[in-house]
Amino acid sequence: MAEFQFADLFELSVDTVPDRMALIAGESRQTYAQLEARANQLAHHLLDAGIGAHDHIGVYALNGHEWVETMLAAFKIRARVVNINYRYVDDELRYLFDNADLVALVVQRDFAPRVAKIRDEFPKLRHVIVSDDGSDADTGALDFVDYEEAIATGSPDRDFGPRSPDDIHLLYTGGTTGMPKGVMWRHENVFFALAGGIDAMTGERVASPEELSERARTAAELGSNGMVIFPIPPLMHGAGQITTLRGLVSGETIVLIPRFDADLVWDTVAREGVNILTLTGDAMARPLADALERRKAELDVSTLLSFSSTAAIFSPSVKEQIAALLPNAILTDAIGASESGMNGMRTVQAGEELQGPPRTTPAPDTVVLDEKTLQECAPGTGTVGKLARRGDVPIGYYKDEVKSAETFLVVDGVRYSVPGDYARLEDDGTITLLGRGSQSINSGGEKIYPEEVEGALKAHPDVFDALVVGLPDDRWGERVTAIVEPRAGRTPTLDDLDPHCRASLAGYKVPRQVFLVERVPRLDSGKPDYRAARDLAVRAATAERA
Repeated sequence: MAEFQFADLFELSVDTVPDRMALIAGESRQTYAQLEARANQLAHHLLDAGIGAHDHIGVYALNGHEWVETMLAAFKIRARVVNINYRYVDDELRYLFDNADLVALVVQRDFAPRVAKIRDEFPKLRHVIVSDDGSDADTGALDFVDYEEAIATGSPDRDFGPRSPDDIHLLYTGGTTGMPKGVMWRHENVFFALAGGIDAMTGERVASPEELSERARTAAELGSNGMVIFPIPPLMHGAGQITTLRGLVSGETIVLIPRFDADLVWDTVAREGVNILTLTGDAMARPLADALERRKAELDVSTLLSFSSTAAIFSPSVKEQIAALLPNAILTDAIGASESGMNGMRTVQAGEELQGPPRTTPAPDTVVLDEKTLQECAPGTGTVGKLARRGDVPIGYYKDEVKSAETFLVVDGVRYSVPGDYARLEDDGTITLLGRGSQSINSGGEKIYPEEVEGALKAHPDVFDALVVGLPDDRWGERVTAIVEPRAGRTPTLDDLDPHCRASLAGYKVPRQVFLVERVPRLDSGKPDYRAARDLAVRAATAERA
């Protein structure tokens, strides 16, 4: 009997639609049967190397078939995958290798020299596999097995032991509020919280693992080849990983490209007949919208049914632009975190008024907790509280009991995940998002949430992107300061942006300083890098005073 475990769920898809295209990644095109065979071969190679249940296997690579094959292979032997940010420098890699207790590593050749510099410091890391990416990076200092040779040595047979829904999916956060932390999810919980176990619109739960494969079987009998899903975020972050897994356990086709490039994305959508495009907020949506605006006459993207943001909300101006460019596609955005899963989703209707602060319909089990009492807020009270989720939530952070106790709370016998975002529950049951409490600005005793101000700034026609931080102020405590990336050829000033923001924001929320930058700092996931933004603001303010 199959379990709510990702390898089990994937194998049900293999048995149901073996000849359907499962993965398109560059030149690699694999059916479900072919992907299954390669994942089995890699799993057997890892077992032969002494890697097994509960061991931690790092993946240090751009998006590609190796990432997917390694995830599936690890799940098949009940091991855990550790996602490694490919932009990390030596000290960050040292921290992660140590914190994650890596015993094996799959690394793209281009990154192998970085691993060679530090590998001897980690005696637990006993097996390294290098995938050839066509680069000429020097691997001479690294003892490793070639990826394709590892595949060739393993058996393609599916002869593994039983698995458990209690198996751990380990997801390292991006480190937006300190060093990365490994969020420990039971496979069953993350499936229901993020990977398709609960219908986001109806709240209906999948009753059994076999239900997904039956859906795929029924659709195939009716002539459907499934959806073509194109997750743009890197697989080293949760949004890319979970979208990929969600598609594979449902018998859909997944398309990947190594890195985000707006023109390459639209070329791929047109060539592969993509139905669902997933991305992360404005950082990807704005360049995509501009590229499509420029190329809409030459591209046929009529197969696109859904343009969806995961883990971040689109700003109103981006929603308007995309809705106009893709009138027949459903535009959705969703909020969530590595620690909580999806907390809410909103579908944008044609002609809908899109101005105002970000608002979403809460997912099942998503609530707002009063900050003082930790009781669930009732709609319409106007209370600003902490966004939380109960039900399917993680076990905690790997090797960090203190942080686990701060984030995963038990209130009156109910366990909540409370990552730190603030929100307000409205009369109609929707949630207005106010942003991460750690980034809030206290100006003259008023609490200001950056995301609300950023939304107003990005609605200005001269603004491409913006982040808002607080800088020390002798009178107000902190002053609202905006880091703005202007559109090409534009130079918006404070005098331009002030009246625009005052049309939708209270005066105390309006930026008092604006600094133009070539590029707003964001993480590879598309999420804001507030630490870097604040450093930019401090340097700019210091230079302005000099």
